[in-house]
Amino acid sequence: MADARNPVEIAEYDPAWPADYEREAALIVAALGDLLLEIEHVGSTAVPGLGAKPVIDIMAGVRAFADGERCVAPLEALGYLYKGEADVPGRHYFRKPLDGPASYHIHMAELGGDFWRRHLLFRDYLRAHPDAARDYYELKLRLAEEHRLDRLAYTEAKTGFIESALAEAVRGA
Repeated sequence: MADARNPVEIAEYDPAWPADYEREAALIVAALGDLLLEIEHVGSTAVPGLGAKPVIDIMAGVRAFADGERCVAPLEALGYLYKGEADVPGRHYFRKPLDGPASYHIHMAELGGDFWRRHLLFRDYLRAHPDAARDYYELKLRLAEEHRLDRLAYTEAKTGFIESALAEAVRGA
């Protein structure tokens, strides 16, 4: 679906992204207390040198998926908009700010579940394989050009690369 208000734009790696994550993670940890078991910086902004959409992806691990419902009010108090599973079963999705382009996404899932494991495996694979990270960046630049006004098509077009990298990571583990 075309959306001229929110085009896909890939920025060069910004060394400030890890610090941005750390500041936001501290707020989330304080707001969620014992509901949060673990928090991780995921996505392309978590891979040194990898260009990305300038959105910090945060993965928040909870004991059980149902615990995510108890996290909605504290995260809304931090300025997050709760979007439910947002077409990804097993994940609670939050974005900040409420309007305009997002700066932060929270992907809340059961700690150790499939969603959790796959995201960490992909991030760690790209961190350990700079050539693969470079190939992924080049793919993202090309796809952002091709699907500039269609975020869903952009995301879906990356699936083949991601699945291949995950399979490679599993074989290497």
